[in-house]
Amino acid sequence: MLSTAYPLRVQATPDPRLTRWMWLVKWIFAIPHHIALLFLQLGFVLVSVAAFFCILATGRYPRPLFDFSVGVIRWSTRVQYYCSMVLATDQYPPFTLKDDPEYPVRLDVDYPERLSRGLVLVKWLLVIPQVLVVATLVTSGWSAYRFMEDYSPFSGLIGLLSLVAVLTLTFTGRYPRGLFDLLMGLLRWTLRVLAYASLMTDTYPPFRLDPGPHEPTAPAHP
Repeated sequence: MLSTAYPLRVQATPDPRLTRWMWLVKWIFAIPHHIALLFLQLGFVLVSVAAFFCILATGRYPRPLFDFSVGVIRWSTRVQYYCSMVLATDQYPPFTLKDDPEYPVRLDVDYPERLSRGLVLVKWLLVIPQVLVVATLVTSGWSAYRFMEDYSPFSGLIGLLSLVAVLTLTFTGRYPRGLFDLLMGLLRWTLRVLAYASLMTDTYPPFRLDPGPHEPTAPAHP
């Protein structure tokens, strides 16, 4: 029996027929999404604060609040995949918090039945080494707490790799598969850090790059 290696899962399918020049204007098309995400981010922060006290008092992350948080991260990930971090699809992201099986990138997080009351007090401290890693991948480490919405296209390591990918697409008509796999691994890493820092799991993010379109699998515990 196999199980996913981390509670947060990200899977993606690269678009085999990407338009060579579409990446130049995707950021314009995504403006309505960024406006919506400004309000959703505020809601996410408020929900995270409420979840902190709920976990501290009961050891549980209320399921409706958890589902909202997952939805916001899912929405943001689709937008990033479309226009700034991976740019591996021309399919416009849907305006929904729910999972869309038809969209080429999908994200989900396992709901934890119980969370440590003591750990919730120190996660901000434990996650610092991970934030330092994320800071080398995007513009600033703090952007990991805000779903990378402060991430500027083509800045940081992820931005540089994205730029190389779309320039290659422009001149050859093909998105380099190796770069796609690497960018998915980097995206996966940043989202794991976000989930942990946002109190959605007690499983510490691994210092490991898991590239490729699909999540790695590991033997399940008996």
